[in-house]
Amino acid sequence: MNVKRSRGDFIFDTINLAICFLIFLIVAYPLLYVISASFSSPLAVLQGRMVLWPVEPRITAYLDVFKHQDIMMGYKNSLILVVLGTSVNLVLTFFGAYILSRKDFFGRTFLTMAFAFTMFFSGGMIPTYLVVKSVGLLNTRWALILPGAISMYNMIVMRTFFQNSIPDSLIESAEVDGASQIKILFYIVLPLSNAIIAVISLFYGVAHWNQYFQALLYLSNRSLYTLQLILREILLLSQVQDLVDTTGFADQVLQGEGIKYALIIVASVPVMAAYPFIQRHFVKGVMLGAIKG
Repeated sequence: MNVKRSRGDFIFDTINLAICFLIFLIVAYPLLYVISASFSSPLAVLQGRMVLWPVEPRITAYLDVFKHQDIMMGYKNSLILVVLGTSVNLVLTFFGAYILSRKDFFGRTFLTMAFAFTMFFSGGMIPTYLVVKSVGLLNTRWALILPGAISMYNMIVMRTFFQNSIPDSLIESAEVDGASQIKILFYIVLPLSNAIIAVISLFYGVAHWNQYFQALLYLSNRSLYTLQLILREILLLSQVQDLVDTTGFADQVLQGEGIKYALIIVASVPVMAAYPFIQRHFVKGVMLGAIKG
C-alpha cells in the first residue's frame, strides 16, 4: 500500500540526506587525501597541488617503508597481540558480564560498583609499571595484555546486552529442564551473543592493533616491537636524517613527507579491511548493547 508523503516529510528527508552527505564528506575527504598523498609526488603535496586525486603517481613512499626488514616483524607481533589479547579480553569480559547480568547472583551490585570504580581511578603510570616489573612481565607480550585484560565499559555494554536481549524465561526454562549453568552459558547464551561478541572483538582488536604507549613503556626487546613502534622508529629515523644529511636536505624532507602518509596507510589497512566483514554484526550489536533507561 502506497502512503502519500506530505511536504513536511519530503523536507525532513531532504535535510537528513544533506546532513548525512555532509558528514560523509567530512569523514571521507581526509581518508582519500591521505591515500592520494601516499601515492603522489611529495613535492606536489607540499606545494598544495594535490587536492583529491594523486598527482604524479608513484609508489616510492611504500618502497621506502617496506625497505625496512622490521616491518614484517612488527606486523607479526601486532597480529599475535591482537589475536591473543582479544581472546583473553573476550573470555574475561564474557564471563564477567554474564555473572553480573544474573539477578540471582549474590553481591553483583557490590562487584559492579567495585569494577566501575576502576573506570574513574587508577594507580597511575609509575605504580602500574612497578607492578608489571615486580611480577616479571617486562619484555613479554603479557605486559600489553594482562594490565588491561578487562574494559569495564565493554563489560557494561555486554552485561546490558544479556539483560535486555536474552529473556529470563529462556534461562529459567533451561534450569527447569535440568541444564547446568555451564550448559546454559555455552548452549544458550553464547549462540545468541554473536552480534555483541563481534562488537566487543572490534573494540578490543583495534585497541591492541594501535598499542603504542604501553609497548613503549614495557618493551625494550626489539624482537617484540609492535607495528606501531616500528613505524614510529621509521618516522623518527626519517626526521633525524633530515637534520643530519645537510647535503641532500631538500630530498630528505620530501622523502619524509611521503613516508609519513604511507605509514598511516600501512597501519590502517588491516583494520579497515576487517571492518566490512563484521559491519552487519557491529551495527546490530551496538543497538542491542546500548544502555537503556
